[in-house]
Amino acid sequence: MQNNWPTLACPSGNGTKFWAHEWNKHGTCSESVLSQHQYFKAALGLKKDVDLLQILEKAGIKPNGESYCLKKTRKAIKDAVGFTPWIQCNVAPSGNRQLYQVYVCVDTSGKNFIQCPVMPKGKCGSSIEFPSF
Repeated sequence: MQNNWPTLACPSGNGTKFWAHEWNKHGTCSESVLSQHQYFKAALGLKKDVDLLQILEKAGIKPNGESYCLKKTRKAIKDAVGFTPWIQCNVAPSGNRQLYQVYVCVDTSGKNFIQCPVMPKGKCGSSIEFPSF
């Protein structure tokens, strides 16, 4: 888990609180079908099968501190997974809106992408910075 699903918001942490949050906020929706272990296994399988970074890079969108069109970013992901993702931004030290999180939803089996029933609040501009990492 440390290598495949690290907490980037707090890289010095061991991830336990982050993963507990992921299970409590997202995994419990599939609790009738998947155990906690199965949930994380399914999530890691999806990450392996659908490499968002690779999808974006193929569309010319790279983590290099440059700004990219939000519509183009969404389209690249939608073309790969079949559903429009929700993209969350935060404010970079430069004051620009930057890519923070990408939301794609799956059914309770953890195998099939679906349209997200609810999208988190927050706004990105029409152009978003993809920070280096």
